[in-house]
Amino acid sequence: MRIASEPEDGTQGGPLRRIVLALVLLGIGGLAAELVLLEHFDSWTQWVPFAALAAGLGSGVVVLLRPGRRSLRLFQAAMLAFVVAGAAGVVLHLKGNLEFEREMDAGARGLALFWRALRGATPALAPGSLAHLGLIGLAAAYRHPAARTHITENS
Repeated sequence: MRIASEPEDGTQGGPLRRIVLALVLLGIGGLAAELVLLEHFDSWTQWVPFAALAAGLGSGVVVLLRPGRRSLRLFQAAMLAFVVAGAAGVVLHLKGNLEFEREMDAGARGLALFWRALRGATPALAPGSLAHLGLIGLAAAYRHPAARTHITENS
C-alpha cells in the first residue's frame, strides 16, 4: 500500500491553477505596496492586512513550489482571513467616514449620509480588494489535487 496525494501524471491541477495562484501572489505584492505607500500603520487595526498578506504570501509560495495537504490548508486559512479582514476593513472604513461626515454635517441622514461616507476621505470599498483576492485564492485551492489523500493498493 502507498499513500497517493497527487494525480498519476504528477501535476497539481494543471497550468491554469498555477497561473491563478501566481496572480494571487502578484496581487498580494501589489496590495502590500499600496498599503505601505498609504502609510497604513497608524493603529493595530491597520496592521491586520499586513499580517494577512504575509500569511498569504508565505503559504502561497509554499503551495506554488511544493503543494501538500498541510500547506494547502494553511493557504486556504490565509485566504479565508483575507475575506474576513477585507469585510472588516470595509466596515471600519465606512464607519470612520460616517463619523467624519456626521461631524461635518450633524443634520446629514439616510442615503445622503451613506453616499457621502462611501465617497469619503478613507476609501470605503478599498479593503474589498483584499476580500476579492482571498476569494480568488480560495478558487485556486478548490479541489486542489494536493488536498486529496487516499490509500491505494500497490499491486
